[in-house]
Amino acid sequence: MAPESYDLLSMGRSSIDLYANDIGAPFEAITSFAAYVGGCPTNIAVGARRLGLRTALLTAVGPDPVGAFILGFLRREGVETAYIPTKPGRRSSAVLLGIEPPDRFPLTYYRDNCADIELTIDDVLAAPVAHCRTLLISGTGLSKDPSRSATLFAAEQACAAGATVALDLDFRPDQWHDPRAFGVAIRSALPLVDIVIGTEDELNAALLTDVGAIHLSHSQVSDTRVAGDVDTAVRMLLSYGPHVLLQKRGEHGARVHLRDERGQIEQFDAPGFPVEVANILGAGDAFAAGALYGHLHGWDWRKAARLGNACGAIVVTRHGCANFTPTLAEVMAFVAERGGL
Repeated sequence: MAPESYDLLSMGRSSIDLYANDIGAPFEAITSFAAYVGGCPTNIAVGARRLGLRTALLTAVGPDPVGAFILGFLRREGVETAYIPTKPGRRSSAVLLGIEPPDRFPLTYYRDNCADIELTIDDVLAAPVAHCRTLLISGTGLSKDPSRSATLFAAEQACAAGATVALDLDFRPDQWHDPRAFGVAIRSALPLVDIVIGTEDELNAALLTDVGAIHLSHSQVSDTRVAGDVDTAVRMLLSYGPHVLLQKRGEHGARVHLRDERGQIEQFDAPGFPVEVANILGAGDAFAAGALYGHLHGWDWRKAARLGNACGAIVVTRHGCANFTPTLAEVMAFVAERGGL
C-alpha cells in the first residue's frame, strides 16, 4: 500500500507549553499556568491543519504523560501522528512562559534529555518525506545530533522527491552549546532549502561573517537582538540557494525577498493588521502556517504573506500558540472586516 500524501510534513520540536495566567505579573509572582501544546514546527503543523491543509508531524515524545498530552491534542486537531516515535529513556519537553505585555514574554525551556532532539535518520525513513508537497524544518532541529543529521537527511530526501523545503530559522540561543554555531548549521542547510522564514535578528545571527561579533549567554533567549546589516544578510542568505525569504517584521507585517534565476532580488512589503497585543508568542508560527497555505494554493507571495500576517495578528490577541491559531473561516472573516488581502 502506497504511503499517504500530505500538503505539509513539519519536523522538529514539540512541547507542553505552560502559559502564565497572571497577565502582566513578573515571573516570580505567577500563581498559575494554562497548559497548551507548542514548539515551532508543531505550531505550524496545527496552524496549517486548521486552515485546511493535510498535515503530518515528525517529532518525538517520551513515554510520559506529557507525551500523551501532546499526542492527544494533535489527534483531536487532525494532525497525523503516525510518524511520531516514542523515545525510551527520554522526556517530552516543556516550556514555561510569562506574559508581560507589550514587550516582555520571558521563556524558560526544559529540554534536557528531550525526546525530539533524538530524531534519527531511521525516523525520517519511516516518515512520508517523499510524499509531501512541502517539508518544514527548523533551526532548533539542527542544534544537536542525531536530530541535526536527521533534519539534513530529510531535506535531502525532500529535494530528491521534488518537494519544497521550508526552513523556519527558529533561533533559540540557549539551545546551542555556542550560539555562533547556529549560523554554521543554518548555512550548511541553506543549499537544500527553497523558502526561509525568520526575523531580522535571526537573519543576522545566521549570516554574520564576523562570528566573533556574537557573544550571547545561555540565559538569553528569543528577545536577543543581534547587531548586523540585515540587507547584507538577506543577500548572503539567498546566495546559498533559497529563492524566497519571508522576513517577519511584527506589527509592520512581512517583507518578502524573491531571488530569480539570474540572481536578481526583488523585495516588497506585505502590510500587517493593527491589533491590540496580548501575547506575541506563537505569532510567527501562525504567520508561517498562513503563508505556506497561500503558497500551496498558488497565491502570489504578497497575498500569501498577507494571509500569514492576518493569522499572526489573530494569535497575538490570544493567550497561547497552537491552541489559538485561527481556522480559514476565522481568518477570512478577520481580513474581510479590514479591507481584504
